Formats: sequence, structure tokens, C-alpha cells
Amino acid sequence: MSLPVLAKENIVLQAAMNNKEEAIRFTGDVLVKRGYVEPSYIEKMLEREELTSTYMGNFVAIPHGTEDAKESVKESGISIVQVPGGVDFGNGNIVKLLIGIAGKNNEHLDILSQIAIVCSEEENVEKIIHAASAEEILALFEEVN
Repeated sequence: MSLPVLAKENIVLQAAMNNKEEAIRFTGDVLVKRGYVEPSYIEKMLEREELTSTYMGNFVAIPHGTEDAKESVKESGISIVQVPGGVDFGNGNIVKLLIGIAGKNNEHLDILSQIAIVCSEEENVEKIIHAASAEEILALFEEVN
């Protein structure tokens, strides 16, 4: 059984986070609860953040596991967490949109390119941050396919 990479249930609106670690754990937990990854994947996401920040600019962070996290991934999936109030990712970088990624084999590269296309336009990021429904966010990503 293959799960859709991005489903309505993978999107969390109006979340509030106290810090970067909480935000990454929350984003990873969506992937765990939806059956994409083992709980150990969350630790690999935090390890990745220690190595290099997953903050991408434009209020977006894309937390994901380290290279050796592959055995923790059951299916490719994405979680999207909207944090309108923002969360500090350090160095004055405020994140309002977290996109958690788990890629099976090399599928994460395709997933990343789709996310990059959507998030390269500031207008799209604003729409996601202010979206009132998961459907609005899904529609933006479906336009890319």
C-alpha cells in the first residue's frame, strides 16, 4: 500500500511552537503518525539540524533526516506545518512554514524539487502561511505536478 506523498491529513494549520527543536519534533511526528517513518527518524531530523540548518529563507524550513536515516523511512512523505506566529531557527531566522520530508530511495530529490518550485515564489509561501484550509495548500502543490 502506497500512501500519497502529500495528503490533507499531513497538513497542520495554525500551529504554535516555542522553539526550533519542538517545531522539528512536531513536524517529524506528523510523518510518524501517518506511517511514513519510524519514530527514530525524528532524532535523525534533529541530527541534520545540528549539522546544518534546514532554514531555506523566505520563512521556510525543510527539516529532514540525515543520510543514514534511510532505514527509518517506510514510505516517501511530506508534512506541512503552518506556524503563523513564527518560530526562531537561530540567527534571526524566523520560520512560519515547516515542510518535513521523508524520501524512500532517491524520491526525496523529486519531492524537494517540487517544494522548491512552489516555495521559490514568495507569493506562494504567503498563501501557504495564511491558508485557512489544507485544501488551499494542496491546490498550490498540485499546480506543480
